[in-house]
Amino acid sequence: MVSTARRNTGVDGVDGGVGLTALLVAAARAIETHRHDSLARDVYAEHFVRAAPACAAWPVRIEDVADGDANPLWGRFARYFGLRTRVLDDFLRHAVQAEGVRQVVLLGAGLDTRAFRLDWPRDCVCYEIDRHGVLAFKHEVLDGVSARPRAARVPIPIDLRDDWVGALLDAGFDTGAPSAWLAEGLLFYLPRAVETYLIDTIDGLSTGGSALAYEVKLERDLLAYRDSPLYTSTKHQIGIDLLDLFDGEPRPDSAGDLAGRGWSTTVHTPFDFTRRHGRGPLPEENDALAGNRWVFADKPRP
Repeated sequence: MVSTARRNTGVDGVDGGVGLTALLVAAARAIETHRHDSLARDVYAEHFVRAAPACAAWPVRIEDVADGDANPLWGRFARYFGLRTRVLDDFLRHAVQAEGVRQVVLLGAGLDTRAFRLDWPRDCVCYEIDRHGVLAFKHEVLDGVSARPRAARVPIPIDLRDDWVGALLDAGFDTGAPSAWLAEGLLFYLPRAVETYLIDTIDGLSTGGSALAYEVKLERDLLAYRDSPLYTSTKHQIGIDLLDLFDGEPRPDSAGDLAGRGWSTTVHTPFDFTRRHGRGPLPEENDALAGNRWVFADKPRP
């Protein structure tokens, strides 16, 4: 199969480049939604898959997959995305319910529907930052199914390479109030310097009581797992070459940098949460998930 997802920062929507991976995750969330032992439910996910020509034939139920959970892509990898969705849902729930945060920032929001499917306090605001084409596609699909957000939702159509901070502040973000930040499936694709800038900027915009969750890969050599079933099945079945999209530079120690600035940080493998919830991927040989880490950070109140 010819790859339909090459590293192309000029692709604005979901038809190619990194944007197409948002549809992959949406398909995984749809499959998770329909499982009898679902960890997370997103009733909008399958509508994204069906609306985009590039993936209209992709499965939205595990029963649609000939080899079911034995399929590395739609079985194990999709279950990974389902687990990640649940864990990060719980992170945001805790931030607003237990810590009293009332502004949430989704960086590289993609086809995230948390503003529509989670229960939010009435005075909570969700800022969604992503490129115009991605948000336009999301709006078209959600409008088509008459979806209504459960929180004040503020889409900010801007590339993270541009002045997203100015756009966020113009949209009403309050640097004097605690905030919850989420960068789900984003940092893999960013150069080292951009990740460092992003973390520095979040620190500068966050007051005490703020929280941050993000995902990183720690492999020194991504190509060490080039023959992993997760990578090869994704490339051969749906034409997405993830290794071509990931940035290959050594990653900065963002968790260590945050700790040095006074944040309390914890770093987990996805397998930690598989064991906690009783379902999800576990380690295997030649595992493309071996270097994945989920980082959670809290900025202490004064």
